[in-house]
Amino acid sequence: MSFSFSHKKKLKSKKLIEQLFKEGKGITSFPLKLIYLDVAFSSQVKIKTGVIAPKKSFKNAVQRNRIKRLLREAYRLNKSLVFNNIEGSFAFMILYLGKEMPNHQLVNEKMKDVLGKFQEINQNK
Repeated sequence: MSFSFSHKKKLKSKKLIEQLFKEGKGITSFPLKLIYLDVAFSSQVKIKTGVIAPKKSFKNAVQRNRIKRLLREAYRLNKSLVFNNIEGSFAFMILYLGKEMPNHQLVNEKMKDVLGKFQEINQNK
C-alpha cells in the first residue's frame, strides 16, 4: 500500500464538499470529527479527503496550517486501516474540534480511533 496523498486523492470539488456537509454522516473521537459520504467518482480513487481547522478557535493562519499538516500526515499514515477493506468510494472531511494546539501523537492516536470506528460501521452494512 502506498502512503502517498496525491492531488487525485484530495477533496477539492465545492459541490461535493457542500453535499458532504448536507448529507454526510459523522463520527467523532474528540478532538477529531470525520464526516463521510458514499459517492461515485469518475476516477479510480476510492477515497477523497479534505481537512479543516477552525478559524474561530485559531485566529493565526500559521496555527491552522500546522493543524492541517498534522491531520493530513496522520491520515496519510493510517489510511491503510480502511483503504484496503472498503467497498465503494467515499468522500471524507476531517475536522479538528479542539481549542488547543495538538501534538502529533494525539492526532495520530485519534485518527486511528476515527478510522477504526468508520471501518466498524462500514463492515456492518
